[in-house]
Amino acid sequence: MTVKTRFAPSPTGMLHIGGARTALFSWLYARHFGGEFMLRIEDTDKERSTDEATQVILDGMKWLGLDWDGEPVYQGARQALHIAAVNKLLDEGKAYKCYCSREALDVMRDKQKLAGQKPMYDGRCRERTDAPEDEPFVIRFKSPREGETWVRDMVLGDVCFLNEELDDLIIMRSDGTPTYNLAVVIDDADMGITHVVRGSDHLNNTPRQIQLYEALGLPVPKFAHIPLIHGADGAKMSKRHGSVAITEYREQGYLPSAVTNYLARLSWSHGDDEVFSVEQLVELFDLNAVGKSASRFDQAKLDWLNTHWMKASKSSDLVSEVERLLAVDIQAHQPPLLGVIECLQERSKNLLDLAAGARFFYEKPQSYQEKAVKKNIKEGTKVLLDAFLAKAELEAWSGEAAHQWIADICEAEGVGMGKLAQPIRIFLAGVPVSPPIDVTLDLLGKDEALARIHEGIEKLKL
Repeated sequence: MTVKTRFAPSPTGMLHIGGARTALFSWLYARHFGGEFMLRIEDTDKERSTDEATQVILDGMKWLGLDWDGEPVYQGARQALHIAAVNKLLDEGKAYKCYCSREALDVMRDKQKLAGQKPMYDGRCRERTDAPEDEPFVIRFKSPREGETWVRDMVLGDVCFLNEELDDLIIMRSDGTPTYNLAVVIDDADMGITHVVRGSDHLNNTPRQIQLYEALGLPVPKFAHIPLIHGADGAKMSKRHGSVAITEYREQGYLPSAVTNYLARLSWSHGDDEVFSVEQLVELFDLNAVGKSASRFDQAKLDWLNTHWMKASKSSDLVSEVERLLAVDIQAHQPPLLGVIECLQERSKNLLDLAAGARFFYEKPQSYQEKAVKKNIKEGTKVLLDAFLAKAELEAWSGEAAHQWIADICEAEGVGMGKLAQPIRIFLAGVPVSPPIDVTLDLLGKDEALARIHEGIEKLKL
C-alpha cells in the first residue's frame, strides 16, 4: 500500500502553530514511507472563508518546505460528489429528512438537561413518512443505535464509543450544503487517503465518520490523533501565548529549519536528541514515537534552536531573506551581502538581528549614539583620526592594513587601540558595536569608510 496523507485546513483563520505541526507530521509520515502528501483547502464555509487566509496557508506551507503533491484541492469545488453521497444514503434508507425547527430542538435539549440527560437529537423524525410542503429540512444520517464503534488510533490506541451516545448527525444543511463530517469522508475516500493525521480535538468526529465510511461502502483510513499544544501555563494555545500565524514567525526572523525542528519535537521524540535537520526528520519520523500527552510551547527552546540553525546554516542560504528584511537596493550598493552575512551570522540570534547588524553597511548612520560619543570621543580623538586619515591617503587600502595603522598610531601615542578603533566604528555604524574593525573597513571599502569618518568629524565639530 502506498501511504497517502493530507492536510486539510479551513481558510476561516490563519495557519497557526497547531495546524502547522499537524501538517508537518502528516508530511513527514508520507515522505518517510515514500508516499504522497496532499493539500486540501476546506473552503465550504463561504461566509467565513477568505482568500487572505488561503494565501497565508499556502505561503506558510511553502515557507516551512512542506511541499504537496499535485495541485491544492478545494473542497468547495467538490460539492457535486458530496450531494451524490447524501442522495445515495437517502435512497438506501440510511439517511432521512428532519423538519425540526431550531425552537423545537432547543426545547428538546432543555428537557434533556433538566432530566440529567446528555443533550442530543432524539431521532423524532427518523421514521417519519410524511413530507410537509414548503417546510425547511436538514438531512440526518441514521446512526446505528446499538453496539459500539471503535477507533483504532495509531497514537491514542483503541478508543471505544457507544453508538447509543452518538445521535443522528446532520449531513446536509437546510440550504442544501453538505456538512464537514460528510464532506471530509467523501473527499478522503475519493482522494485515496490512507492515513488521516489530525489533532486530538477531532477524535469525537471520528466514530461518526467511520460509520459514514461503512454506510457508503468506502474503505476506512487509519487515524492518528496527535495531542494538542498548550501554552507554558498548561492552557490551550491562544494569542496570549504568542500563537500567531505561522508566517509571522518568518517576519520575526525565525528560520524554517528551526521552526520545523521545534514543531517536530512537540510530542515526537527520538531518544534525547533535540536538533534535527529536515532530512533527519524524514528518515526518523514515525507516528509510533508520538506521545499521547499534550505538549507545551516553549519560546526559549524555539529561540535556542533558531540560534543553533543561524550558526549551522549556509550563509548563501540566508541572502535572499536578509535582503527582503533589509528592504534596500543591495545591488546599487557595496559590499556584497554574502560577505556581510558571513561576518555577522555567528553572533546573530535570528534574521532580524542579522539584518539590523547589516543595515549600516548599506545605509550610513544619520546620527551617533549619544552615550557612545560621550564615552569614546575625547579631546585627543581628533589627533588620532587625522593620523589614520593621513595613512589611508598615502598607503594601499585593505582591512588588514587599516587595522595595522590603528595599532601603530595608538602605540605611537601610548594609548590603547580602542581610543581610535571605537571612534571610527561609531562614525561607520552609528553605534560602538560592529564586526571586527578590519572586517568592517574591508567590507565598506576605502571611499565609503573615509567619507563617513570625515562626515563624523564635521558633524561633531572635532
